[in-house]
Amino acid sequence: MARRIQILPDVVANQIAAGEVVERPAAVVKELVENALDARATKVDVAVERGGKRRIRVSDDGVGMGREDALLSLDRHATSKISHADDLKGIRTFGFRGEALPSIAAVSRLTLDTKDTDDEVGTRVSVNGGQISSVADLPRQRGTTIEVRNLFFNAPVRAKFLKAVSAETRAVSEAVTALALANPRVGFVLTSDERTLLELPAAKDAAGRVSQLWGPEEAGTLILATGEENGMELKGLVQRPDAAKPGMRRSFLFVNGRPFRAPQIVQAAERGYRTTIPHGVRPWIFFYLHVPDGSVDVNVHPAKAEVRFRDWPRVEELVEIAVRKALDAEHSSATFDTQLAAPSLAVRERGDTPPPPAPDPDDQMALFVSGGAPKAVQPRGDSSSGGAERSDSLTERLGSYTPVDPVGASRPRLWQVLNTYILAETRDGILIVDQHSAHERVLFQQLMDAYDRGGQDGQRLLFPLTIRLTPLELEQVVDLKGLLERSGFEVEPFGGDTVIVHAVPNPHRYFDGERAFREMIDELTNGSELVRSAKNQHERIAMTFACKGAIKAGQKLSAGEMQELFDQLFATELPHHDVHGRPTLVRLSGAELARKFGR
Repeated sequence: MARRIQILPDVVANQIAAGEVVERPAAVVKELVENALDARATKVDVAVERGGKRRIRVSDDGVGMGREDALLSLDRHATSKISHADDLKGIRTFGFRGEALPSIAAVSRLTLDTKDTDDEVGTRVSVNGGQISSVADLPRQRGTTIEVRNLFFNAPVRAKFLKAVSAETRAVSEAVTALALANPRVGFVLTSDERTLLELPAAKDAAGRVSQLWGPEEAGTLILATGEENGMELKGLVQRPDAAKPGMRRSFLFVNGRPFRAPQIVQAAERGYRTTIPHGVRPWIFFYLHVPDGSVDVNVHPAKAEVRFRDWPRVEELVEIAVRKALDAEHSSATFDTQLAAPSLAVRERGDTPPPPAPDPDDQMALFVSGGAPKAVQPRGDSSSGGAERSDSLTERLGSYTPVDPVGASRPRLWQVLNTYILAETRDGILIVDQHSAHERVLFQQLMDAYDRGGQDGQRLLFPLTIRLTPLELEQVVDLKGLLERSGFEVEPFGGDTVIVHAVPNPHRYFDGERAFREMIDELTNGSELVRSAKNQHERIAMTFACKGAIKAGQKLSAGEMQELFDQLFATELPHHDVHGRPTLVRLSGAELARKFGR
């Protein structure tokens, strides 16, 4: 029998390999720029024509190569990055397989110009469809320039799958943007058909690079998010909830300096935002993870866009907690200041030693003039007031928190404006608190804590409420009866479409129990953005009740009620945002006031 199996020629094998590594011009740009970064370049210039279909040129000022290395770099599996299988556990370079350059050369007309420090002249290698056509001396400075022309000229079927020039150009820009964010201390220039798309000089840090890309105003909407656990370190920037908008999300993830994609990490960040943004809003996130060697596998796919963590749940938990902590900090609140700068974010780039720890967001600002806001003791698990008789004191009715004054601190002076807003003087300016939004957050926290304790008693009504419901509303009440009781509602079916409400929560003396119950059941039955953003039924009830039960705009409050509401707000987990994602308060800094008055 004649032999049927044969070894493919190298040219054919490289063309097949190119299908995994080189999918489109953006993949070529990514691989070539990564090679430049691995060569310790301080500046990288990228130029494309017709989205990279006609020409791609990447030039750097890195260490360059001698002639022998230049020729070897075009062979498959030739690499300077690793030498043993164990090296895969601690890869600190972008490239390591030795596949990208020969794969690109196999499906294009490629020219490689390079020079290292030791050689007097550089080397030019010309490759046509994987075959070296010429090698020559070249006068040039240290570094490397690679030009790729007529991508997929010998693979016409693959060329047909390329998208429009605009789409390919956009993909190239996204690839360069991700690598520029991963390496803020490297300068980047991207031109397309002689038009400059990106011009990014070396930046001080990651926040500076964000400011270069999208402007200082957008960068000023970002806040610092940090976390550390079991050798894993997270530094990042996340968007203030009041600045987040529906539509396109900007999410960039990096691990040990390498960009990657992971929907589960984005979802973990969204869980951190829960109860601070409405459904459908997509905040910007920039996460820089550094994990110990052996904790992540980057050798998952030839494109190296996917990674595999040894402990995915722990990574997701780290992200969620870091976001939650950032949103609990004072600087996450909305502000009138139009000239906010992005916070400093020194990230660890490849080969760096660990940067100094970032300041704790909670310690970055002493809020109040006399030394600090009245901060509550840890409320969770404290059930001391759960069964106590309620009085007319808002503090007692709003929950089980006990506000305490720090040593040497006094409470801020408060004023009510338009029977809707509460003003407080701070060390740096003024806080304007929306009393309805603030009370929403307080009631939500109270109810969630009550669920943790097993529920709370409602206030028995001297005259029970008889309420008619639609069939769907009645079904909802029956289904949620247990959770409603834990919330303080005692509801009894009365036959037909009628229920009797014997007890309701009593969050404040202006509370309209019947109205709140009707509106809450209607929203739970018919759905809303608020309901859809909750993770489970008891959170839906808590969010909806908080919305319907909170004191309203236009309600005049006494000085004591304002103070108690103010104290209770700063005792909650996320005091700066209500359950709809709206700000509970807005900061007006002294600097902004001075600018407004021309000082």
